[in-house]
Amino acid sequence: MNPNELTNNSDAVILYFSHDACNVCKVLLPKIKQLVSDKFPKVELKFVDTKNEQEVAAQFQIFTVPSILIFFEGKEYQRFSRNIGLNQLEEAISRPYQLLFDL
Repeated sequence: MNPNELTNNSDAVILYFSHDACNVCKVLLPKIKQLVSDKFPKVELKFVDTKNEQEVAAQFQIFTVPSILIFFEGKEYQRFSRNIGLNQLEEAISRPYQLLFDL
C-alpha cells in the first residue's frame, strides 16, 4: 500500500488506523462509518491495519490506535488519536467539507 495513493486520489479522505486486537476500535469504527455516510458522503473512509501495514503506519507516524487522519485535497488537516469523540470528529470535518463541496 502506497501512502500517497491513500490520500491523493480523492478530495477528502479519512484514514482510520487500527488493528484486530483494539476493542475500542471495534466499537468506534461502525459509528464513524455511519457518521461519514450520513453527513459527509463525499469523504472516502479508508481502513489501515497497523499490524499488516506497519510501514504505512510508520510513514504517517502512527504510534497508537485508534488514530484518525483527515485529509482535504491531499493535505493533512486534522489528526486524532486514542480518545476520539464523534462530535469532535464531526466538527473537524464539517467546515472544510462545506468549503470544498458546498460551493
